[in-house]
Amino acid sequence: MKKETYWKHIRIANDLMYYIYTNIDTPINIDEMAETFGIDKFYLHKIFKNIFGRNIYESIKAIRLQKASNLLITNRQSTISKIAAACGYSSQTSFIRTFKARFGMTPKAWKNGGYLQYSDKLLESIQSSKLSFTEPAIVKQPSIEAFYLRDNGYGAHIKHSWQKLQTLIYTLEPESYTLISLFHDNPAITRLDACQHVSAIHLDAKRSEVNLPKFKIAGGVYAKFKVKGEREDLLHFIRWVFHTWLPKSGYETTTKPPYAIYRTNHHLSDDGRFDMDFYLSITL
Repeated sequence: MKKETYWKHIRIANDLMYYIYTNIDTPINIDEMAETFGIDKFYLHKIFKNIFGRNIYESIKAIRLQKASNLLITNRQSTISKIAAACGYSSQTSFIRTFKARFGMTPKAWKNGGYLQYSDKLLESIQSSKLSFTEPAIVKQPSIEAFYLRDNGYGAHIKHSWQKLQTLIYTLEPESYTLISLFHDNPAITRLDACQHVSAIHLDAKRSEVNLPKFKIAGGVYAKFKVKGEREDLLHFIRWVFHTWLPKSGYETTTKPPYAIYRTNHHLSDDGRFDMDFYLSITL
């Protein structure tokens, strides 16, 4: 495959995934999606599967369930039917059946504490060491436009994406830039190999020569935490945010993914530690 074709496919597949995430609360029609992108439906499926290793339908189903499983924990005042609708399910019966097949329990059982045992099993082998964080400030964030690379699964391979962005920095030599992680999934309830991670860079000026997909991180009201630690600490911090802080805070979260702006990126630092501001979308 030619280099130009490869990057074209990367952009198309990532644009498709971004479309799915930003429209997950609506019925997603593949024919309409193909028409939106001006690409033949079968070609669309082929590119998507070549890049992400699974078809579009499987991805939509997995993303709906991941969003719903998180909202059932964090949005304590929302009914199961409301959460199902927020994640694009038109039928509560269908949602309950699909959820039980994926997590081994009903949404009600999950919401009433079943998620804790599920989460304990996922993170039982991951130790937390020197994590430190502050109580959050509530801030109004602008939208952020960024170039990005997407990885399937959390792991050491993410470093390669950050190294590519670092290469971009060395090549362009921008006056200023911001490194950003976008966390589509809650790793405390989604297997690490099934999580989607986005490594992104916001540049100080428009750059037409950058051959990477581009997206916009949604603005809005966020809880902002200052966090320091090592890679494994981040998973435990995210768990604390979703499972402890948020249910007790009086806030609910939205389907907007949380993101982090780095002062020190653990994937690029010599000591493997991070220093970041973590932003969680909130609503009353």
